[in-house]
Amino acid sequence: MCAKIICSECLKKQEKIDRLEEENRSLKAKLRYKEQLPKGQEGYFGSSTPSSKLPIKKNSQSKAGIPKNKGGAKPGHEGRGRKLLEKVDRVEVVNAPDNCPYCGSNELKNLGKRQRYVNNYVIKLERVMYQLERKRCNECNNTFQGKVPGVFDRNLLSNNLLSHVACEHYLEGITLGHLENQTTIGYGSLVNAMHRLGELLKDIPDRLIEEYKKAEVKHADETSWRTDGQNGYAWLFTTDHTAVYRFRKTRSAKVAHEVLGQKKLPGFLVVDRYGGYNKSPCKIQYCYAHLLRAVQDLEKEFPEKEEIRNFVSKTAALLSEAMNLRGLSILGKEYYLRAKRIKKAIIKIMNSPAEHAGIQNIQYIFNHYNHRLYHWVNNRNVPAENNFAERQLRPLVLARKNSFGSHSDEGARTREILMTVLRTLKLRSKENIKDVFKNLLDNMAYNPNVDVYGKFFPKVC
Repeated sequence: MCAKIICSECLKKQEKIDRLEEENRSLKAKLRYKEQLPKGQEGYFGSSTPSSKLPIKKNSQSKAGIPKNKGGAKPGHEGRGRKLLEKVDRVEVVNAPDNCPYCGSNELKNLGKRQRYVNNYVIKLERVMYQLERKRCNECNNTFQGKVPGVFDRNLLSNNLLSHVACEHYLEGITLGHLENQTTIGYGSLVNAMHRLGELLKDIPDRLIEEYKKAEVKHADETSWRTDGQNGYAWLFTTDHTAVYRFRKTRSAKVAHEVLGQKKLPGFLVVDRYGGYNKSPCKIQYCYAHLLRAVQDLEKEFPEKEEIRNFVSKTAALLSEAMNLRGLSILGKEYYLRAKRIKKAIIKIMNSPAEHAGIQNIQYIFNHYNHRLYHWVNNRNVPAENNFAERQLRPLVLARKNSFGSHSDEGARTREILMTVLRTLKLRSKENIKDVFKNLLDNMAYNPNVDVYGKFFPKVC
């Protein structure tokens, strides 16, 4: 029997035909997958598409970049300035000091009382009238009066109320419109109050960033966030004791560089495979949860392929075991033995010959980026997943569903500051966050020069 002779050109043509047929099957599988989704649900990133990318919100600005609706009152509006409260729920007398704060003399003349109205919040809005005792020093002739506790100067809202609104809005995602109905304080007054708090605390985030950069294990993640109707991103840089937020109109790597800087940093940065972090000045650990999703999506696209099913079952089991290993109650020696075994098994699968292009793509990721995939094997403090950052972002994602983002750049800036401060306080304190934040505001109201960072954000070892 004569051996069948195959020319090299015919072999090349057959290889091309096989490759095109495989590509055709892949495209058909993707089409079937998209047809199974409800109308309008398919997104840019398949099953990883965030819900905020699905609805479309028109920009509030015209093509020229000018707001369509100019804010503020219409010409001729009489205005709604601060008015005296017609009804108060409680009256308190605040005594002035017994000694002159200017010269220390106790030769004082009583000048009666001056009324000051403040909105406080307990379970319901409480309108308080403080009767401030006034005195004049007979020595230096200066006049002074008692100071209302827990209230900033020239502020109609108490620190208790400010703390409640800030925590409800920036931590729990409750809209300011809902808080307006709850407290009966006007929407504009609440907005202005939050802007003022943001201005008072604007220096805290930069000091927290310095702590973040020194941490052994750092996390980073981002999600979509609209500002004034325009698409943008919310960035989170977090550790076990610090959370720094950034709201920008871009997903460019310059946002990560803005926080991480250019100098070499200690420790590890746990992220997904987004390229914006690739030039970070520290070692990078890729998140296995994102890789697991990519592996499982492969089986959804090609459910009829036995090679795919075998690959997915083995790889998914190993990735899941790697992510769960750190949380097991085992000694360090046992942990590192198991970690090395899992790593060896993953490497074996990724080096095994595969015919399907989808498997080859997954293998390429593990082989090409192996220097960013196994830091958890040698250091138990480094997680194999980025779930901590995902959990810290979740409240923001829920807030996005309610508010559709920030209404202005100033609003995004205020949210950036207050979310950084409040979320960090919550990570560092076991006490009620509203009480902690109220205490912080009370200290600032009593002494505007107090070192808030040194007193309420002690360094974490």
